[in-house]
Amino acid sequence: MMRDTAHKFAEKEIRPVAAEYDESEEVPWDVMKKAHEIGLTSFLFPEEYGGGGVTSHLTNHIVVEELSWGCAGIATSIVGTGLAAVAIMGMGTEAQKKKYIPMFTDPKELRIGAMALTEPQAGSDVKAISATAVREGDEYVLNGRKCFITNGGIADVHVVFATADKSLGLMGLAAFVIDKDTPGLTMGKKEKKLGVRASHTAEVILENCRVPAENRLGGEPGTEGAGPGAFGALTMLEITRPGVGAAAVGIARAALEYATDYAKERMQMGRAIIRHQGVGFKLADMAVQVDAARLMVWRAGWMADKGMPFSRGEGSMAKLLAGDVAMWVTTEAVQILGGYGYMKDYPLEKWMRDAKIYQIWEGTAEIQRLVIARMLRG
Repeated sequence: MMRDTAHKFAEKEIRPVAAEYDESEEVPWDVMKKAHEIGLTSFLFPEEYGGGGVTSHLTNHIVVEELSWGCAGIATSIVGTGLAAVAIMGMGTEAQKKKYIPMFTDPKELRIGAMALTEPQAGSDVKAISATAVREGDEYVLNGRKCFITNGGIADVHVVFATADKSLGLMGLAAFVIDKDTPGLTMGKKEKKLGVRASHTAEVILENCRVPAENRLGGEPGTEGAGPGAFGALTMLEITRPGVGAAAVGIARAALEYATDYAKERMQMGRAIIRHQGVGFKLADMAVQVDAARLMVWRAGWMADKGMPFSRGEGSMAKLLAGDVAMWVTTEAVQILGGYGYMKDYPLEKWMRDAKIYQIWEGTAEIQRLVIARMLRG
């Protein structure tokens, strides 16, 4: 049911406007509001906080694939509405969850979140985070600069990672919930991107931004009822990475379907080009890789739902393979269409541009290989 709902939404609401938003690079507010109204932004959260109660990683991966089949940029905007809420669910105390999650699940009003982790000198190396959080009485004072932040500067709620105690290394990291219009938090440069251009990406600037101490996610370490905090949330990335892989699968599937349909119609030397071995074998290999990537994403989602440990880096494996497959399949699809594939009159060049980011964000392909190698070393 969730898959069918997401697919119909992608087909009727996303695909017709995908090229328009890719060209304009504007936030697709109208599409996001429609998705929110039917629960596509809130189904994953527990019913006790106003969500749909479909708290399944596997179901989420299926929905993300369908939305990304429509347009990865618009899908990023839709899924990205809950970025802060996901962080609060993973790190927050019960009081923090009760306060903030219902904001994102209210069907009458769309609110969007942002999770600010990356910095100019701290991407995969989170130990290098230079943003600071200094305790002053009942407040923390935050200073620093974040970059490449989805919904950065326009979100209703930002979750910002900063170093509260440098001497503790990773354990000294903290995350803070910062409400909209809090003095000291501003948007910096809005990025112009190669792909996923329908999602908003910008810098977040923190200048003496004062945040109530109660907004430290998980509370002070060791306090009663405190959640896992920032370090605990970072260890959850292995579980969330397959969701990024699911989006990559959606792009790859879209490209495969389009190239296959084209190859059935395009005539060369008296027959459809799909009957020429050079093209038919390409499509066969593409189909195998798309299915393999999807199954790895689904396995990781199933494992997360069962509470099974990713002892061999299964989450990273899924994200790695799916990202590489998306880039390769879209490139091959463009090749099958030849000159037509290179033109903006056809959607393949867009899908090829969109695919590249899935080898980069949420941990580059190289970092995923590093994680997997470390797992194998034990």
